[in-house]
Amino acid sequence: MAQRRISTGSRVFDFFNYFLLALLAIITVLPFIHVVGSSFATSAEIARTKFLLFPTEFSLQAYKYIFSTDTIFRALGVSIIVTVGGTLWSMLFSVLTAYGLSRRDLVGRRVINFLIVFTLLFNGGMIPTFLVVQQTGLLDSLWALIIPVTINAFNMIILRSFFMNLPQGLEESAKIDGANDFSILFRIVIPISLPAIATISLFYAVTYWNTYMHAILYLADADKWPVQVLLRQIVVLASGMNYDAEAYSDVPPPEVTVKMATIVVATVPVLLVYPFLQKYFAKGALLGSVKG
Repeated sequence: MAQRRISTGSRVFDFFNYFLLALLAIITVLPFIHVVGSSFATSAEIARTKFLLFPTEFSLQAYKYIFSTDTIFRALGVSIIVTVGGTLWSMLFSVLTAYGLSRRDLVGRRVINFLIVFTLLFNGGMIPTFLVVQQTGLLDSLWALIIPVTINAFNMIILRSFFMNLPQGLEESAKIDGANDFSILFRIVIPISLPAIATISLFYAVTYWNTYMHAILYLADADKWPVQVLLRQIVVLASGMNYDAEAYSDVPPPEVTVKMATIVVATVPVLLVYPFLQKYFAKGALLGSVKG
């Protein structure tokens, strides 16, 4: 069988396509390499180099400053608990809500969908939300970082659309065999929806890991601060602003390198999780867009 010849136009298109993709990849990766490289450099080298990628004077001073007390490890533990627990909590309610609203025979389905979409456009605001958290006794509790953001309307709508596009024959066959709605959901729908569930779980996990404003508003106890709040505090300390420097008084604060190291510490954990979800994320990138 003769091989199909590739035209000159196709070769030119492929060349420019690969060139542009490579250029975009470089533009995307270079800032992160700059941050990582600067975090391992000395303050003097950063001062004389405008855009540093690979330091010539390797230094761990910034990381020694960040990890000079066990406070950072406690904050990392809080963030891990909030991220893992919050993601499981949010996915439980998001899947249950999305599956229920994907059933066309659900009474009041249109009204509920309208109310959920309405929250994408309007919300109660910061002060009413704070009052609700206060009146429910969640202040100064890790639950204050989870319960108020249990369901993201956008994520739930994506899951609902995905469930609506699943073959109805699967559920009809299961009902004939005597399965109820919960059995269908947990034994049939969820196993074949792993790409969608993994993708939405990643969205929730990143949101919980980056929790900052809610922690500032609802947590008064510094021992319950997640890592994002603590890292911001470390940057403030390293910048020489007014602060209580008791915990970091023995370590000199290198301002610029600490800021770079702070970004690395806050970003790397999410990057380490992504490879395990990459295959599901690629499959779920077009959630609900293809029926079947």
